[in-house]
Amino acid sequence: MNFDGNAYLGAVTRSVSELEYDGKPARAVQLTRTFRTSVEDLWDAVTNRERLPRWFLPVSGELKLGGRYQLEGNAGGTITRCDPPHLLFLTWEFGGEVSWVEVRMGAGDDTRSRLTLTHIVPVDEHWEKYGPGATGVGWDLGLVGLALHLSRVGADPFDEAACFASPEGRAFIAGSSEQWGRAAIAAGTDPEPAEAAAKRTTAFYTGGASGEG
Repeated sequence: MNFDGNAYLGAVTRSVSELEYDGKPARAVQLTRTFRTSVEDLWDAVTNRERLPRWFLPVSGELKLGGRYQLEGNAGGTITRCDPPHLLFLTWEFGGEVSWVEVRMGAGDDTRSRLTLTHIVPVDEHWEKYGPGATGVGWDLGLVGLALHLSRVGADPFDEAACFASPEGRAFIAGSSEQWGRAAIAAGTDPEPAEAAAKRTTAFYTGGASGEG
């Protein structure tokens, strides 16, 4: 696999913020980037069951307001808000846990559109161990796939397995983890636990040793 991971990392703005959701402490993990396409095309790429497997995962279910969806081998949930072509909100249910994903789309200029993805997660043991990278790295990889799909219509889907196995992909994952660690520090997390969580996230995605007990 050969791609410029630094360019993709640099194209995304990342942030972490504290909030209360469903009456419990939570964190919002947010990614924003622009794509050279229309808002309508961006919306279609994100919501069309025929296009989703080309950059993300196959999906089944009812892709409409109130419908249940299931991503192959991954999360499922309910679509709780759908305002085409600007806003999608859904539950993200995986491994017996529930979190929430909001996707907003808007026009950047005459040739670009902006996507902001916010994943709201509970503050639990998983968060304490991995921090924002637990979800953030996965979404960084997803946005790479989306960018490739939108820039190379008809091209082969982004292969995450090949990414994990390649030196370029592993470097991208490490860079993404580090940037999420910095976002956590900017949000008020002490540097030492934030950096340790980033290392554990890299090890999780790459199968390496984090050096942490």
